[in-house]
Amino acid sequence: MSVQPKTLVFAISALIALGGAAGLAIHQGTASIPSAEAAVEAPAVEVDVAPAIGRTITEWQSYSGRLEATEHIQLRPLVGGTIVSVHLKDGGVVKQGDLLFTIDPRPYQAAVERARAEVAAAEARASYAATDADRARRLITRDAIAKREFDERVNAGKETAAAVKAAKAALQAALIDLDHTRITAPVSGRVSRAELTVGNIVAAGASAPLLATLVSVSPIYASFEVDEQTYLRYLRGTSGTKVPVALGLADESGYSRQGELVSVDNQLNTGTSTLRVRARFDNADGALLPGLFARVKVEGGKPSQAVLISDAAVGTDQAKKFVLVVDPQSRVQYREVVLGGLHEGLRIVTQGLEAGERIVVNGVQRVRPNDLVQVHDTSMQTSQPLALAN
Repeated sequence: MSVQPKTLVFAISALIALGGAAGLAIHQGTASIPSAEAAVEAPAVEVDVAPAIGRTITEWQSYSGRLEATEHIQLRPLVGGTIVSVHLKDGGVVKQGDLLFTIDPRPYQAAVERARAEVAAAEARASYAATDADRARRLITRDAIAKREFDERVNAGKETAAAVKAAKAALQAALIDLDHTRITAPVSGRVSRAELTVGNIVAAGASAPLLATLVSVSPIYASFEVDEQTYLRYLRGTSGTKVPVALGLADESGYSRQGELVSVDNQLNTGTSTLRVRARFDNADGALLPGLFARVKVEGGKPSQAVLISDAAVGTDQAKKFVLVVDPQSRVQYREVVLGGLHEGLRIVTQGLEAGERIVVNGVQRVRPNDLVQVHDTSMQTSQPLALAN
């Protein structure tokens, strides 16, 4: 069957028209997609928001240190001999003057008796020489003796008087040695275990062995180091004034004891740029032991107005710290801040934030600057999210 030329041309024209219309429709539909997507904004992210707290505070600076006894004594013998008695109880508390060790006193008692005898003999010679000198003075007035003999008798009296003093000094030294056979507690405190026991022979001098150590109990020191900036800002000019200090132990979350600063070293360590500082605390119960780790905080300066936030609200952007502030339109704004120390569990903001500004405290990682957020109010003290309504 044959097709007429006019019919064929008409069919082709119709197909071209249909294709063009379809292409135009597809093109128009594709062009309309971006504008439709742009009209739909991402849903608001739910976050917890709390206002920054403004409060008048006294700032405290925290440090790490060690406890030290105010008195630390190494007990060593001052005379040689055999230990005949140990009176201390290992780790016990002793009072000043309590007997701790006894070294065999018999040789030193004999030396005392010998020195006493020498004193008696010297006094007898001195008495005779004094009498003889008085006799010579009477005779010289009558020219009954030679001047030379008179001088000899007077000089003998002076020599024997000096000999008495020497004998008494020797007796005093012997008595001191005898007293050193009784080793007593020079201060009240806690004594260590006995390093040497009964039967050991000890010697005196620079190589004398250690018998025990004794440390005072109360008060006790906490020693720590502060940096140069802290000294310049808080401790300079505090000489003669009481600076409050608080102490906490390793197993405590807070600071259970109160004390005061007692000394600041006289020079800065140029190697570490730190300064040694010492605080004193009461230890009547004896619970604090020298060598224990201590957390110390020192009152720094006068009361001042501060802005406080939770650490949970702080983000890190490389070396910078920031918070996300929620504006009146419920949009998040990036805000760089400068942080200070902790105060009662909250972080001090020294720059970048005003009291009362609302910041994101929970959900910081879920939002970005300029995002729209759905706000749920919470407290900065706890920074705990509030229950959301169903």
